[in-house]
Amino acid sequence: MSDRTPVLTKKDLRRCALRSWINVNLFNYETQLGGAVAFAEAKALRKIYPDDDDYQKAMMNQFKYYNTMPYFHGLLLGAGLAMEDKDGLEALDAVQSLKVGLMGPLAGVGDSLGWILLPTIFGSIAGYMGTKGNPIGLIIWCTLYVVFYIWRLSWWNYGYKLGASFISAIGNKLNAFTECASILGLFVVGAMIPSVVTMTTGLKFKYGDVSMNIQTDILDAILPCMLPLALTVVVYKLLKKGVKLTYIILGLLVIGCIGAATGLLA
Repeated sequence: MSDRTPVLTKKDLRRCALRSWINVNLFNYETQLGGAVAFAEAKALRKIYPDDDDYQKAMMNQFKYYNTMPYFHGLLLGAGLAMEDKDGLEALDAVQSLKVGLMGPLAGVGDSLGWILLPTIFGSIAGYMGTKGNPIGLIIWCTLYVVFYIWRLSWWNYGYKLGASFISAIGNKLNAFTECASILGLFVVGAMIPSVVTMTTGLKFKYGDVSMNIQTDILDAILPCMLPLALTVVVYKLLKKGVKLTYIILGLLVIGCIGAATGLLA
């Protein structure tokens, strides 16, 4: 192992985080986000490797295939920088192995939290407040992404401090955490259906002097919010089959207009 003295500072890691904000703009189909990682770490790697040949080798190592959730990848890349800052070129293979081994599990956690769980919870709350004319809903939604971007600044520093040993140690537990987050997200989505999806029928059943409201006397007695749940399931199935969201929205508009005109929907 090398006896190098680490040279990176918090300022260097912050610069990496700021440069990584545009990483999706550098996406390509050969290395995915490999070029974005090289761009983000270029200044830090130059500080670690003053020699041009060493710097070129380190940069080429970053251009290899890489793809994970951008909101949280600073944790992984920060650990990689810590390895190179300590061991130099001797760490290149280990850094690549770390990225290959953990970018998948980290993507699972990042997608569950960053793309599904948190946006679903806060988006549903913000959307519901927006439908009621409350401007705080917009503030909540914007605040969520401000927090995400601040997080991205801190992950690089955390990853660098923790180092590769800790990141590897928790790697086997990330899949379990991802599954738990996904289950929680499903519960949250299910709980939000009654407040964000509205669908009722105006049909009534009459027999002699007996009159029953199909919605309140029958459907709600069997399962409250049955129609909103059924509509949500149908839309979900259509999306899973690849039907475009635009077509689904237009279909819902047509069904809504016909239902309101005929009295099927109230």
